[in-house]
Amino acid sequence: MNWITNFVRPKINSMLGRREVPENLWVKDPETGEMVFHKDLEGNQFVIPSSGHHMKISAKERLKYFFDDGKYEVIENPKVGVDPLKFRDEKRYTDRLKEAKTKTGMEDAILNAVGTIEGLPVVVTVQDFAFMGGSLGMAAGEAIIRAFEIALQRKRPLILFAASGGARMQEGILSLMQLPRTTVAVDRLKEAGLPYFVVLTNPTTGGVTASYAMLGDVHIAEPGALIGFAGPRVIEQTIREKLPEGFQRSEYLMQHGMVDMVVSRLEMKKTIANLIRLLLKLPAEQKAAEPEILPPVVAKPEARPQA
Repeated sequence: MNWITNFVRPKINSMLGRREVPENLWVKDPETGEMVFHKDLEGNQFVIPSSGHHMKISAKERLKYFFDDGKYEVIENPKVGVDPLKFRDEKRYTDRLKEAKTKTGMEDAILNAVGTIEGLPVVVTVQDFAFMGGSLGMAAGEAIIRAFEIALQRKRPLILFAASGGARMQEGILSLMQLPRTTVAVDRLKEAGLPYFVVLTNPTTGGVTASYAMLGDVHIAEPGALIGFAGPRVIEQTIREKLPEGFQRSEYLMQHGMVDMVVSRLEMKKTIANLIRLLLKLPAEQKAAEPEILPPVVAKPEARPQA
């Protein structure tokens, strides 16, 4: 029995005259099974209010939540050759790319933008897992390098939100070549004295963790994110041992020194803005002065002449 279709929808239809109800009206919490109203979830940046579980969000949604007033300027990605190896498995690689572009509305897995957070100008790079698992290919590599070049030109900190399954196998060695190329871009930014922040989201795995995702000045992880090179199942099968509870999750990695802090998506902008001020030796955020409340004026009784 489907509770939404068999109970909620007939009840709403009877009240509103058979008005159609969206299929995604309710979202199920993967941890507790609780049903959360979609509008409430969207207003909370897709963080389940009761459990704190962080749902996956698109690159465009993340930029909207992260920048001041949701305003930003998109950096156009460089053009690269498509399907250099003429790769085909169950489908042609070009067909997979077309499907991903139609599904996400993006040219590839990387979306770059410039804007401000709490008034501080920054460059932001977001990896979208919905685009072929956020895999790193030539187009994504060129886009990441382009973001670092813009940060150098405008002398701005760079913030990268990583979400990936690793290198894109359809491009073979050309995909793996993006690992050292992006590493060089990171080094150039650091030589210029500009901060580089990495936010590790669920999941961040494979070759991405072997390059730019683990080279930040500060590594921040969203709660419960899976972070590692090989997956836990592969590791268990290789070493033939049971892994510790929470292995490769954000909290476990922070306890073992691989991640600097675990920060909720709701506090991400404020946390990174404070770190930028700290690393660039900028004055702390000035809070608006509260109006001074004066004590009430009490009239003093007039002195009576002595008899």
